Amino acid sequence: MGLLIVGFVLLFIITTLPQLWSRHILNKYRVPHSDIPGTGLQFGAHLIKKFGLHGVRLEETNQGDHYDPIEKVVRISQANAHSNSLTAITTVAHEIGHALQDQQHYPPLKQRTLLVERAAIMQKFAGVALMVTPILIPLLHTPMIGLVTFAAGFIAMGVPVIIHLNTLPVEFDASFNRALPLLKEGNYLDAKDQKTAKRILLACALTYVAASLSSLFNLWKWLKALKR
Repeated sequence: MGLLIVGFVLLFIITTLPQLWSRHILNKYRVPHSDIPGTGLQFGAHLIKKFGLHGVRLEETNQGDHYDPIEKVVRISQANAHSNSLTAITTVAHEIGHALQDQQHYPPLKQRTLLVERAAIMQKFAGVALMVTPILIPLLHTPMIGLVTFAAGFIAMGVPVIIHLNTLPVEFDASFNRALPLLKEGNYLDAKDQKTAKRILLACALTYVAASLSSLFNLWKWLKALKR
């Protein structure tokens, strides 16, 4: 029992603290920056033109910053779209990093996109199966119902783990192999601000690590419950 409590405490620390730290870092550097001449949207448009990202569009959104590889859209949150803060500029550089991955046919991004598309279908199947099987169990006395229930549960708990683990290399590459070199080689930030940008990207990267660990823990709890 004591070991289980320690495990929950460690999980809380590993999964919650990175999110709190990321939120703190992003808010800390969300203030206007006197040496940055343009907003997040303007910077994004400049980078799209500079790197020849033909077919890639920019959109302002209230759904959070992200790149949509299916629609070929870099979506920038309202907080970053009209700001010239370090948080805004670094975030846009990261999302443009994803667009560069797409342009260069970066395999992990292609794999994650395909996985997410298939996962949506699989999750629907799992949801329907988990709702229907309790009704079918008393009506159909067959081991197949149990197998369907297990498969549905595994999809519901296991697919997020696979997606999160596939997300890690994609996000780290967009941040540290593309966004940071982009900011440095383009002389968009001085040496001090480059260090801050790296800190911002690291804080965000750790939230992906925390999400992966959390999904792994949920899968472990589900598998452990099945053994009882």
